[in-house]
Amino acid sequence: MTVTHILLDDRNPLHRELPIYRAGQIGTVKLSDSEYKIYDSMEINAHDYAALFHFGVIEALNALPFISESKNGLDSWDEAFLASANIAAMLTLIDNCIETIAGKSPERIVLGWQDDPERIAYWREIDPAKTLDFLRTLRDFAATAADDGYDLEFIL
Repeated sequence: MTVTHILLDDRNPLHRELPIYRAGQIGTVKLSDSEYKIYDSMEINAHDYAALFHFGVIEALNALPFISESKNGLDSWDEAFLASANIAAMLTLIDNCIETIAGKSPERIVLGWQDDPERIAYWREIDPAKTLDFLRTLRDFAATAADDGYDLEFIL
């Protein structure tokens, strides 16, 4: 049986409508606030979202005590909070991930597949250099949040 291969293109509006197309956001919040408020945020585009999972960054960060309704920690299709007191440990984990990813070559990864009504495999090109730029930006964002006494909210 033939499998159709679809390489996701962020510029293609049809691809952005696919359930396999995921992006997210990280915000600074104060868990002690009586009302929910985001003080600052940064986007996680679809490339970086996939790369965070592919390169094991999410898995590494799950060593931290994230608070989530699902109790799954930091996970896809979920919202999780990290208290400001744990951001320093997060920065160390990000630094370790940066070291691990540095020097890797671009590659294509499978995001998912379906068998019905037709067999389709969904792929994404991952550029480690883009991922490193994102992780450095995330590191700076998180460090600033910690310095200012904010907690982090991850919406994946």
